[in-house]
Amino acid sequence: MKKAIAFLISAALLLCGCAFHADEDELIVVGFSQVGSESSWRIANTRSMTETFSEQNGFELIYDDAKNKQQNQYDAIREFIQQEVDYIVLAPITETGWDGILTEAKNAGIPVIIVDRSVSVADDSLYTCKVGSDFLEEGAKAARWLESELESRGKKDVRILHLQGTRGSTSQLMRTKGLETAVAANPDWEIAAQFECDYTEAMGYEVTRDYLEKDKNINVIFSENDNMSFGAMRAMDEAGITYGKDGDVIVISFDAVRSALTECLKGNINLCVECNPLHGPRVRSLIEQLENGELPQKQSFVEETVFDCSTIKQEDIENRAY
Repeated sequence: MKKAIAFLISAALLLCGCAFHADEDELIVVGFSQVGSESSWRIANTRSMTETFSEQNGFELIYDDAKNKQQNQYDAIREFIQQEVDYIVLAPITETGWDGILTEAKNAGIPVIIVDRSVSVADDSLYTCKVGSDFLEEGAKAARWLESELESRGKKDVRILHLQGTRGSTSQLMRTKGLETAVAANPDWEIAAQFECDYTEAMGYEVTRDYLEKDKNINVIFSENDNMSFGAMRAMDEAGITYGKDGDVIVISFDAVRSALTECLKGNINLCVECNPLHGPRVRSLIEQLENGELPQKQSFVEETVFDCSTIKQEDIENRAY
């Protein structure tokens, strides 16, 4: 394990957070603080990281599951610093609250790579680079599709039940912004209710069930991940509400994991917006750039698409790696 960033590294490299690995035969030690295991997407994301950062590939991975608690991530990062890892990879639970702990990592000379979500810090030199999804564009894609779908149906006014992910996370903030921007631009659209469902199927089911007991007048469910969509679909089944391609309620879902694409092919989910979790190879590429003395792009987004129940094909599911 590398004990510290060598004093021979230039000041410029220190400022940009780059590392130097003296012995190519030595394993590169990566500390990874993961949000948790709240969804199918998250499990696929963890698997991508653990498979990539294997000893066979020249890495030692120290993995920590934060169980959706930011304090656990603080504790994990401090432990990584004490263990003098070469790199810290952070999938932040929420955007805020990172200035202090990332300053500790910077003072220890350990580059920090942000993966999946983003952090909001006063000094962006506290992290080296970030790779993930353009969540705002994901939300905007869904809204544009809904506009087109409603136009094709000759329908303008809709009431939307909005199931949000973990509030304060980048994915929640930006997907919500994409929807709310579209609602502001479409006076006949109404958000009937918004609920935090923490990206879990159980909460998606519970809040949808409870809401439908009071008000069944909804036309769209805008669910910020697939697991919450599955819960909402179960609640609608119990309430006798039809949904999907031939139903009364349009279901828009995010992530596009294999099981969700299967529901989309069946016509139960109208739109799956892709959010690719396979970040392991991308993070490895960033570390390899740093090992070669290169400065990666500060922020990079993953290319993603959408899957419409009217056009999705079986091969779209068969080719899915998660």
